Amino acid sequence: MKFNYNMPTKILFGPGKLNSLKKEKLPGKKALIVISAGNSMKSNGYLDRVIEILNSKGIKAVIFDQILPNPVKAHVMEGAKIAVREECDFVIGLGGGSSIDSAKSIAVMAKNPGDYWDYISGGTGKGKPVENGALPVVAITTTAGTGTEADPWTVITKEDTKEKIGFGNADTFPVLSVVDPELMLTVPKKLTAYQGFDAFFHATEGYIAKIANPFSDLYALKSIELIARYLPRAVKDGNDLEARTQVALANTLSGFVESTSSCTSEHSMEHALSAYYPDLPHGAGLIMLSEAYYTFFASKVPERFISMAEAMGVNVDLLPENERPMAFVQALVKLQQDCEVDGLKMSDYGIKREEITLLADHARETMGGLFTVDPYSLSLEETTEIMKNAYK
Repeated sequence: MKFNYNMPTKILFGPGKLNSLKKEKLPGKKALIVISAGNSMKSNGYLDRVIEILNSKGIKAVIFDQILPNPVKAHVMEGAKIAVREECDFVIGLGGGSSIDSAKSIAVMAKNPGDYWDYISGGTGKGKPVENGALPVVAITTTAGTGTEADPWTVITKEDTKEKIGFGNADTFPVLSVVDPELMLTVPKKLTAYQGFDAFFHATEGYIAKIANPFSDLYALKSIELIARYLPRAVKDGNDLEARTQVALANTLSGFVESTSSCTSEHSMEHALSAYYPDLPHGAGLIMLSEAYYTFFASKVPERFISMAEAMGVNVDLLPENERPMAFVQALVKLQQDCEVDGLKMSDYGIKREEITLLADHARETMGGLFTVDPYSLSLEETTEIMKNAYK
């Protein structure tokens, strides 16, 4: 019952809310708009809509469109250089978690000297303090996956050392976020599922983390409930606006969880996988790990697992007491089946079983901090065991 609460982001939530940006006071006069290297922000008209809103407010814009699905340090540094050169005074992240995460990191490097990895803790990062803060960030999310619109965190990969590490501080909270489910109607079926499970695991990890608190618990259980109920609908019919809206709400709630609690070692393990194999979507990697991961932890914090099962709609009172914690894992597997992602295999992305020990060690070396908030302290051998059990 000792915790801090700080969630300073103003959030505009709901269908059609992008239009409300016209009425908001934005934090500058020239924006660097950060989008992915793909074509979706342009082809769907989202970029043009944002530029039109900025123009109506007398705000200039510069476009940086290089961001990869697993964003990399080189693009953070390139984007920051452009922001400084063009004298941008705020950054807009438009798109999914990779674009918004990159916008946050670019905002830091536009105001601080040196290399981005100078400020990273873990791995080869130097852990220097961020003395000059960051440019203000506006997040406009077009996916429901990371909750990054409602937390300070950003995940970037250092390409040469294959280190994928999270970072954030009070200055990297977006000052304003737009969560408009109408912008999510165009997300393909598979990505809807992968992103939805990423949000789900932010909530479940935050709920079992040993730094969980009453605020994070409220957000986590509601997020779990909404994803269990509505993600299969959103996957089945991408135009189901009610389902999209409820999953978007769950995603934003999972961002609140990440602002008040923490991910656990499941995310560290996945970051190792997708750092070495960047074609692996983050949410897909988490799905691959999840059954083995939560099976291992079910006996460590059984009451928490029972509560998560109940949030997913399981009537645990009908089960013998010793089976109740694993009811969550069974419900998780059923949810993956309903979303048609239960057949994912690490081997399909080129990951080899003999690499698992290396990847487990890499997870602990680069993002060891998340292991410290696990409800049980994993050894390297146990980390390796979980990842091997998840391997297909």
